[in-house]
Amino acid sequence: MRVLCAMSGGVDSSVAALLLQRAGHEVVGAFMRNGVAGKSAQEKSCCSASDARDAAVVADRLGIPFYAVDYAAEFAALMDHFAEEYRRGRTPNPCVLCNQQLKFGHLLQLADDAGAAAVATGHYARVVDGELHTARDRQKDQTYYLFGIERGALARTLFPLGDLEKPQVRALAAEAGLVTADKQESMEICFVTSGDYRDVVRARGGTGRAGRFVDPNGRELGRHDGVDGFTVGQRKGLPALGVPHYVAAIDPLSGDVTLVPRDGMQRTVMFVAGVHWLVDAPPDGEVVHAAVKVRARHDAAPATIVASGTTARVEFTTPVTAITPGQAAVFYAGERVLGGGWIEGAA
Repeated sequence: MRVLCAMSGGVDSSVAALLLQRAGHEVVGAFMRNGVAGKSAQEKSCCSASDARDAAVVADRLGIPFYAVDYAAEFAALMDHFAEEYRRGRTPNPCVLCNQQLKFGHLLQLADDAGAAAVATGHYARVVDGELHTARDRQKDQTYYLFGIERGALARTLFPLGDLEKPQVRALAAEAGLVTADKQESMEICFVTSGDYRDVVRARGGTGRAGRFVDPNGRELGRHDGVDGFTVGQRKGLPALGVPHYVAAIDPLSGDVTLVPRDGMQRTVMFVAGVHWLVDAPPDGEVVHAAVKVRARHDAAPATIVASGTTARVEFTTPVTAITPGQAAVFYAGERVLGGGWIEGAA
């Protein structure tokens, strides 16, 4: 069938296109331009002009049609949301929203326009019987970033790398003579070209409120220039207090940033909003036993989930550290992704 493959100019999406072609599909490559460029040669986006060239070179090597599509306006909206969340004392996850709104939103519309039956990406994930499952390579699994896609879109989604490990992917790229075979991975947010997310925040509406560092009793421990410079769980950039302290809470109205020792970061209850299910939603009030991730590199922790509409209360079996408002909470049952939502707070 005809498949629209999102090609970022990296090795993963390059091999995804290669495997689709080897499976007999008619592949069309698409590069998403985000409209962001660094101010110097040292500043680059993972969707930069050089990445577009690499994607085009791979497409030429494979002999497939290739299009670069302008999504600057859509990325601008993501960046505005990103900046506003930091000013609100939250820590956003734009990659989840990008997947939800762009890769599995606008690209599906583009697939319709191109007469493509499916969309494919280089994510490490699997679709099994219409459900989202974790990748075979658990170290590379990216399902945390995918919980927000529409359930119906899974029927039109292909993840060719889902059963592979990264060394296998690079070996396939080298064997096929792809220019991206040894290309370094980009681990940063694509529109943060300087390496400092605060540059984006301050360029899109200014800083958050300046204020105080305080202890849990409200005693002042120092001053800071703006709440946008902090995230729950942060250790660096804080006053020297004898023992390591961490950011436990951020009040965007007063500007207070609460600091605690590490043992003060643990919580057992989490509140989640915007809950999105990728399986049949449980009835309101029903207890769901699952493992829950509170950040991408977090090992999913056993918990019970009680949902009510699009909100949920999550209670962990053992305390979890650094539950961060604005980040995603994703629910798992073994390899199955049940759904997820956005962290509002913890207790």
